[in-house]
This record gives sequence, C-alpha cells and structure tokens, in this order.
Amino acid sequence: MIRSLVLADFVTLANAACGTVSIFCCLNYMTEHDDRWMWGAFLSLPLALFFDMADGSIARWRHRSSPYGADLDSLADVISFGVAPAVIGFAIGLRGVWDSLVLILFVCAGLARLARYNVTAEELSTESGKVAYYEGTPIPTSLAIVLVLFVLHHMGATGARLLGGEMRILGAMFHPLVALYAISGSFMVSTIRIPKP
Repeated sequence: MIRSLVLADFVTLANAACGTVSIFCCLNYMTEHDDRWMWGAFLSLPLALFFDMADGSIARWRHRSSPYGADLDSLADVISFGVAPAVIGFAIGLRGVWDSLVLILFVCAGLARLARYNVTAEELSTESGKVAYYEGTPIPTSLAIVLVLFVLHHMGATGARLLGGEMRILGAMFHPLVALYAISGSFMVSTIRIPKP
C-alpha cells in the first residue's frame, strides 16, 4: 500500500499526525497540569491546516493523485478539525454531561458533513471537474473555536473560570461556552452554500 501513496498523501497523513499530536498533548495536560502541553495542543492544529491546504496544491502541481487521496483527506480532517478541537474543549473544562453530549454531536456533525461532501462532490462538480461550492461550512472552520479557547487559556479563563460559568440542567453540569460547538456543528450539516475558491 505504501508504494501506491503519492507525495500529497503523505502531506495529508502529516495533517492527521498533527491532529493526533494535539490530542496526545491534551491528555498529557490533563494528567500533568503543565500548560506547555496545551500550547502544543493549540499550535498543532494550525500546522494541520497548513498540511490540509498543501496536499491539494501538491497533487495539482505534480499532476499525481492516488485512489486514497479524497478519503485520506476526509479522515485526517475528522481527526484534526473534529476530534482534536473537541478534546481541547474537554481538556480546558467542558467536562459536564451536557458538554460531553454536545462535543460528541459536534464530532458526528463534522463526520457527516465530510461524508456528504464525498458523496455529492461529483454531482456538484462543474465542467472543469471542480466543486463550485461547499454545502455547509467546511470542517476546518472549527479552528475558530480553537482560537477562542486559545485566547481563554492565555487569559487563565479555563476550568472553574470558564467564560459563561456553569449551570446544572436536570442534575447534570452544563457550560454555556459549549454552545460554540453546537453552533459550529449545526452550520457544518446545514445546507448553506459557500463558494469554493
């Protein structure tokens, strides 16, 4: 299988690796309580975005793609822009039962959005073979949430000091800040059309 991968596929795998590094950093932060791990978690995701944007450019530049390209890209995006941002949210304090439910739904929304894109890409393509628009916001837009959490972490507004505080709903903890994930997930599975550059 490795011999059938092209350079663009390895760049896509670098995207997935960055997302995995972010998750591992969060796990270390939760056990060691060392802020340096959270900086690693945050900084890994812009690097993942760089690789996500670079793989397509490399494939076009080299005029080479593999049968794995599109699926690899979607799977890498689920890790880096779905699971990793959810784990960051959990690590900085979104750990209530309702928070966890929203984070799970956010990841599932990102997964569903990518699956819809893969299934409909051909029918949405123009005569040149390019997809004219995205249906629903692309999953990398979740980095907007990561940016907000980065700022809050820098300000020390994590854990018990999370922006918006906390409340109990039906006896379970809920942090209003998790609504950012609910909004992002909703936009991803919406039918909003966003022109593709």
